[in-house]
Amino acid sequence: MRADIRYSDVIKDSEAEIAQAAADAAPNLPSDQIDPNKFFITQHNDRYTDEDHAVWRLMYERRMETLADQASDVFLNGLEAIGLTPERVPVIADVNDRLKDLTGWQSHPVPGYLPAKAFFACLAKRRFPTTVTVRPRELLEYLPEPDIFHDVFGHVPLHADPVFAEFLQTYGKAALFCDDPYHIERLARLFWFTVEFGLIRERGEVKLYGSGLISSISESNHALESPHVDRRPFEMELVCDTPFEIDHYQPILYVLESFEQLRDAMNSYAERVLEESGVGVA
Repeated sequence: MRADIRYSDVIKDSEAEIAQAAADAAPNLPSDQIDPNKFFITQHNDRYTDEDHAVWRLMYERRMETLADQASDVFLNGLEAIGLTPERVPVIADVNDRLKDLTGWQSHPVPGYLPAKAFFACLAKRRFPTTVTVRPRELLEYLPEPDIFHDVFGHVPLHADPVFAEFLQTYGKAALFCDDPYHIERLARLFWFTVEFGLIRERGEVKLYGSGLISSISESNHALESPHVDRRPFEMELVCDTPFEIDHYQPILYVLESFEQLRDAMNSYAERVLEESGVGVA
């Protein structure tokens, strides 16, 4: 679900090395014994450079030029609720202060790539592992791995919405305890076509909510305007049956009618996955 970023001094210290080692070891543990707290690190806000803040500001301002019209109301409301601004790279502790009374979700800095089981263990506890590095200016348009703009600007506003928050936690629990390769592949597809590249219909118009679309100008324009995109109504089984490729614009996207639709479909699917895994839903 995530990839490694090693070009920044923000995460170069022994704490990050220890946390990464714990994350790398997590897949060897029983799912119910994985402790997400071991993967988290300190966000050293004093290590961000003037260039980091300038890149954040440029990305923020460029995206908001179009997102005011393109993005889901749930995203835009969440963006305001968590207090993001273009001035500086966000302090995650400040974001968490706003989130805690809304949905209980919290973001936590991580040193880089988390193996799938480690990532899912975080989601199952309403903890979002957050990359804290800032992309270099020369990679504004496309970054092969997440950075703080993708994770905090792209993902976290939706965590302020109770319905989406419930969906994401349920997804995390189902994925954490699933050992069946059939369901593992289907759950990966579900994440891709919703959390990363999801569309939703609001007031008769198709809007963006997936973080891969929210954080990319070119990808978002393609998703909404290209005649070469097959925008299909969301159906859980069809979504989970659809393969995807990561190295080009998405030719198939799925459109929700509401986040309640996504939550309810996830609850039903999670019951099936967890029952087959011998784990209770509650």
